[in-house]
Amino acid sequence: MSTLVVRVIVNAIALIVAATIVPNLNLEIGDTPEAWLKVGAVALVLGLINSFLRPIVKALALPISLMTMGLVGFVINAAMLLVLSWVSNALSLPFDVNGFPDAALNADTVVAAVLGAIIVGLVAAALGLASTGSRVLRFKL
Repeated sequence: MSTLVVRVIVNAIALIVAATIVPNLNLEIGDTPEAWLKVGAVALVLGLINSFLRPIVKALALPISLMTMGLVGFVINAAMLLVLSWVSNALSLPFDVNGFPDAALNADTVVAAVLGAIIVGLVAAALGLASTGSRVLRFKL
């Protein structure tokens, strides 16, 4: 249970950082506890998408991933942010990528999704490494 809470908090922080840096990535953050609960709900939805949908898409994209030496992973992560935008719109949560799905899918939306995916991935990886106490970096002699 505590692992799920840590992952939701890491996702929330990563989304806040990405929404602050990327211009067309919109996450409404308010001062009230209800607004923060909505941010937590967006982070929880992102965690569910990454847990259930992303592995299926990565398995289906394996041949393309091998040909592009893994670069299609950026596209998959950007697509997961677009799915998050679509689900957030359906659930009335305060997240969207350049107005998607209400606005058309254009180049600005795709660029914002790719940049957002890169930033979310980097921040989540750094926070995940920090939250585990750097067990990955310890060597046994």
